[in-house]
Amino acid sequence: MPSTTAEVNNPSEYNNYPLTEVPQPRDTPNESWPSSGDHAAPAPPHASAAPPLSKHATHIYTVSYLIFFSILGTLARLGLQALTFYTGAPVVTGVLWANVGGSLVMGFLSEDQNLFREEWGKEPTTDAVENEPKIKNQKHKAVKKTIPLYIGLTTGFCGCFTSFSSFMRDVFLALANALPDSSLPNGSHIASRNGGYSFMALLAIILITVSLSLSALIFGAHLALALTRVTPTVPFVFTRRVLDRVVVVLGWGCWLGAVFLAIWPPDRHHGPDVWRGRAVFALVFAPLGCLLRFYVSLHLNSKIPSFPLGTFVVNMFGTIIEGLCYDLQHVRGLGAVVPAALTGCQVLQGVMDGFCGSTTTISTWVAELKGLAHRRHAYVYGSASVLVALGFLVVIMGSLLWTRGFDEPVCG
Repeated sequence: MPSTTAEVNNPSEYNNYPLTEVPQPRDTPNESWPSSGDHAAPAPPHASAAPPLSKHATHIYTVSYLIFFSILGTLARLGLQALTFYTGAPVVTGVLWANVGGSLVMGFLSEDQNLFREEWGKEPTTDAVENEPKIKNQKHKAVKKTIPLYIGLTTGFCGCFTSFSSFMRDVFLALANALPDSSLPNGSHIASRNGGYSFMALLAIILITVSLSLSALIFGAHLALALTRVTPTVPFVFTRRVLDRVVVVLGWGCWLGAVFLAIWPPDRHHGPDVWRGRAVFALVFAPLGCLLRFYVSLHLNSKIPSFPLGTFVVNMFGTIIEGLCYDLQHVRGLGAVVPAALTGCQVLQGVMDGFCGSTTTISTWVAELKGLAHRRHAYVYGSASVLVALGFLVVIMGSLLWTRGFDEPVCG
């Protein structure tokens, strides 16, 4: 896989371009498409068709895109879970198809060469070497990772559409024989099974999620290549003068609106719990998780070439918070049984769906697994992520489940 790092001949020429997520160096190039939409490289030193944006303006646009698309990605994940996890559903984990869908979009955006072809307003170069297809493709992939809209779509939407913490929560629940069974009526509990069956259930969740997400990532890349001739190009002038400015209002306005909805939730008039009460808290916390992941990846992903440390750290941190919130939600008086605990239960659900779901990501994780130059590095990274996260959940969630047990949450 080619490195996503653009070669810098004169670093001083980059001062006016955005500070975005630092690319993770690769060992040797052996693939034809980049590993992750969460990594970015410096913008090229070529002249732009319009004056270059200041770092401050680009940073504001990037953060606004992340906020806006984190809200959209979280809504898409919650909506898809509601559509695909129901009584009689053929899958046993509700977040599976969200992880697959986000990985597919990530693969498409990573390989696509048309949407951001105008890059930073750069005119096509006449240099014969730079116009060589392979070099030109590598440079384009490096440059587009500095564009705020691209960062918003990959780091924001894809990263929040997928959730590593929810995936690992379901892995633990499968191991503990506590995973909700969508084939049974609501309120029913699955029969106890021996440890061997639980171990097989754990393997099933891991293998199905990882294999389908990786397959979706690859399919998305192939889809981008197949649609090259019909994929439009986002006009640079329109993005710079209209879209970037509009998204500042949309992003911060939507977040503020979610906060107001959380202050006056829609299901507090002595009525039953409804999905809007749970979703609104997720929208409040989602941008916080997305921004945390962005900045941690920016500073840590380049530290170890063979191990994306930033993604690993946020996935572990989000999984730990997920386990803690799940415990609190299933304790009598906090999130379970007592009717007065409705607000507390929904806030905890919002932290899990919003903050933890947006802090952690499957799409970037599988892209990094695909992108690491040596397969042994991918196996080490993937295995460490799953085993460490599962170990944390065994300690955090298992300590409650295997002592006093889980109570049924009032907002379940």
